Amino acid sequence: MTRIALGLEYDGSAFAGWQSQAHALGVQSVVEAALSRIADHAVHVTAAGRTDAGVHAVCQVVHFDTTSSRSERGWVRGTTAYLPAQISVLWAREVPDAFHARYSAQARRYLYVILNRNARPALAAQRVCWVRDPLDTARMQAGARHLLGEHDFSSFRAAQCQSRTPLRRLYEIQVQRRGELVLLTVCANAFLHHMVRNIAGVLIAIGTGERSPEWAAEVLAARDRTRGGVTAVASGLYLAGVRYASALQLPSEPADILGGVAGSS
Repeated sequence: MTRIALGLEYDGSAFAGWQSQAHALGVQSVVEAALSRIADHAVHVTAAGRTDAGVHAVCQVVHFDTTSSRSERGWVRGTTAYLPAQISVLWAREVPDAFHARYSAQARRYLYVILNRNARPALAAQRVCWVRDPLDTARMQAGARHLLGEHDFSSFRAAQCQSRTPLRRLYEIQVQRRGELVLLTVCANAFLHHMVRNIAGVLIAIGTGERSPEWAAEVLAARDRTRGGVTAVASGLYLAGVRYASALQLPSEPADILGGVAGSS
């Protein structure tokens, strides 16, 4: 039995999230079906993180066990051939038996893409969060700085979140403008359900001038979801990469995390 890790890119618009579901199409079930054809046996994959309905991935990492012998190129090209256009295998690597896509991860990075212009999007409608009012990224960055470090993120946690603890450590949070796009990147040891989308909701309110940058600290300190802002739409959210021990040499944190985002040029 050999353990293989895969990097996946997908447009989540057509799927009910990552996880396989009885009455809806999840990315997981489609990937497992394609891999099973290449492996010539049933394959179950485990992901680094479960993305919600409508959420995309620049680089999702999964692992699976197989008795089949295939080259890394064979896993990539063969599996992709059986996948719909919205999903692509980026790379494949044989990994140690102890490797676990979720539990071996040291950090995860998400990207939230906001299209900030007066006209609503057409080409990128399912790939961005559209905000018509002008956003002040300096104010947003000032608010974001209050969230760095280890905190109780209960105020940014969905009611249905099943995590045993609301404690998370944010290593990096950055807001920058690239033309009409406002990009929020967040790197943490792990994330709560809807955490990035709730952070985006708070920072958008700060960016429009509706709230002050200090409001982010007030929301965090309240440890109460009802004190936060709206949950930003799923279409702007991308799982941008997963960090593992350098010894594994997995290409799981793309240098260009905007590579698959429509309108990023």
